[in-house]
Amino acid sequence: MSVGGLMKQYNKITQYMTEKMGKDEGTKIDEDYKELERKTDATGTAIEAVLGKTKEFLQPNPAARMKLALKGKSAGMYPQPEMHLGETMIKGGTDLGDESSFGKALVEVGEGMKQLAEVKDALDTNVKANFLEPMTQLLNKDLKELNHHRKKMSGRRLDYDAKKRKQTKGSNVTEEEIQQAYQKFEESMELSFAGMVNLLDSDVEQVNQLGSFIESLHEYHKSCSDILDGIHSRLEATKLEATRRAPRERLPKPIPRKAPTHSAPDSDDEDSSPPPPNTTSHSSLTPSKHSAASAVAEPQQPCCRALYDFDAENEGELSFAEGDLITLLSRIDENWLEGEVNGRSGYFPGTYVEILVDIK
Repeated sequence: MSVGGLMKQYNKITQYMTEKMGKDEGTKIDEDYKELERKTDATGTAIEAVLGKTKEFLQPNPAARMKLALKGKSAGMYPQPEMHLGETMIKGGTDLGDESSFGKALVEVGEGMKQLAEVKDALDTNVKANFLEPMTQLLNKDLKELNHHRKKMSGRRLDYDAKKRKQTKGSNVTEEEIQQAYQKFEESMELSFAGMVNLLDSDVEQVNQLGSFIESLHEYHKSCSDILDGIHSRLEATKLEATRRAPRERLPKPIPRKAPTHSAPDSDDEDSSPPPPNTTSHSSLTPSKHSAASAVAEPQQPCCRALYDFDAENEGELSFAEGDLITLLSRIDENWLEGEVNGRSGYFPGTYVEILVDIK
């Protein structure tokens, strides 16, 4: 900066401090101009605040907002929370399989959440293009240029008043210099005045941009509603299908009990089954009964004869009396059998019976 420029800046600062201390009064600014300045400042403050809150609305996560600012400059898109949730649901439902109603429902809801994420991406893109970018341009270009003219006008006003003050004090400031300073001041004021009027009179553009923002939101929520309606309908169908599905048939698994022996059980063993009747009392009867039964009919299907009474203690067990002829249905393991007697079926221990025809 030249010496003349430095002196001009010094004179402006001196004039500003003189006015602040009340020792001198500057040129009066028109009240209409001051009102335009107030409205222009309010417009800039409102736009800056709305831009910041709109970005928070679209992406509450600060890291996501940085990604939003870079959209269009990079190929990657910030994954929406709905996308993360949808992928998690789909994975869980796939692991459960198609036979699971819950798994099927998880996949359906997960696909819907991914659609919601895509709609949210579209909202981000539309709002950025039709609202954020035009507002940002107004703030960073139009208002910035206008404020530059206002600042320049203020500086020229200080220069004009400083030269008047110096002339009053007998300085060698010529009338021509004062006139030139005044013309520059008036020129800057006219430019600032016209710029502020144009800005405030063209606020219909900002109204249109707000309309685009609301239109994008309306389209977003309508799409979300349609997607959620579809998910709800599919869930209702899945629920109806689940209620109509026949329950799986499952025979209760027998609870193993200690098999009886022909010897008396240990009196300290609480888990042992009640001892069968004394085998010696049947030694003379059993052969005669078996002989009589054999003489009547030789069994052809797998069966066994009860050696002792057996009272079921658990669900699924088969009770029978000594001498009952039991049809064998299957062998559960080396200790337990499944059979039928008198129209009833269930499980029983193999040590209580004598196998007549074994299961092949």
